[in-house]
Amino acid sequence: MIELLDDLDAWSRHGVAAGRAVVVRTFGSAPRPEGAALLVADDGRISGSVSGGCVEGAAAEEVAQARRTGLSRVIRYGISDEQAWDVGLACGGTIDVLVEPTVRAEIGDAGRQLGRAIVIALPADSPGPESGQVKPGQGAPPADPLVVGEDGSLSGSSGVPGTDAQLVEAASSMLNAGRSRTVEIGQRSFFIEVFPRRPRLVIVGAVQVAIPLVSLAHTLGYETVVVDGRAAFATRERFPDAGELIVGWPDEVAEAIGLGPSDAVAVLTHDVKFDEPAIVEALARGCRYVGAVGSRKTQGDRRARLAEAGVSDDALDRLRGPIGLDLGGRNPAETALAIMAEVIADRYGADGGHLRLRSGGAAST
Repeated sequence: MIELLDDLDAWSRHGVAAGRAVVVRTFGSAPRPEGAALLVADDGRISGSVSGGCVEGAAAEEVAQARRTGLSRVIRYGISDEQAWDVGLACGGTIDVLVEPTVRAEIGDAGRQLGRAIVIALPADSPGPESGQVKPGQGAPPADPLVVGEDGSLSGSSGVPGTDAQLVEAASSMLNAGRSRTVEIGQRSFFIEVFPRRPRLVIVGAVQVAIPLVSLAHTLGYETVVVDGRAAFATRERFPDAGELIVGWPDEVAEAIGLGPSDAVAVLTHDVKFDEPAIVEALARGCRYVGAVGSRKTQGDRRARLAEAGVSDDALDRLRGPIGLDLGGRNPAETALAIMAEVIADRYGADGGHLRLRSGGAAST
């Protein structure tokens, strides 16, 4: 949704209102993930997608209908659903799409400020969490959404304190993972749409591998920080895409950059006096991913030294070393790709295995 806000703002400046459709559930090999959105302006212009192209025209008609009635509803749409929009998902998947007559102000605010999750109670006649033949109901006027901050704060209420606590917990987890989805709490369905801050990768060591790693991370939407004690290595000429270049010791600059649980850290220095303080600091601050270069023997020796220095077994279990997934490549760009692949897999709780070996429900690529 964030990428659509510029279009929404441009339409608004010209006095053109809009509604939207947003994917709230997926089943099987769906073409777009939960949170994928389509905006439809009153003058017929559209922006975004809920299906990769196969149902956009029908979705636009549903949004136009919602604009006329003022009602929100959820439509289940799949290849076998003859009750739906009379078109099919070529991939064979099924999606639930929330159609809304307006784009809520809270969504625009969250998309511009980031670090927030918007919780929308789905209409009571919405399809349930199981896929199948479902005739959509008539919908209801949009209810006020709840807003959950990255600090766990909650604005608004579901009316049930226990439900509110569960929604905050779920929204906080989704903000951390960067993924929207629908949850079922107390026989009610809530779509939690997240607007997380950009993930950050902190790279310790301005070595050759770090150059393509910064480039890959930048392309994938990560903020990047490169830290090295050698001014000749940490230069803008070598790292034109880096968000920050810092000359100094990583354990000393951690506070200045706000190193914390949402960060991924890749330690690439091959220098004990430089990399081990960085590892200790990253583990102590609970960084979501901490990886370090080095052979298995190097990793074993390093872990022994870190244990002697007081690093707990639980913390050491979080250290990824040797760093990266085994892609078979060994040149700097291939190594950078292997590191970035592991960072992403770790973020989404995946193991980096082959999709062709997955059984059922695999995401489409």
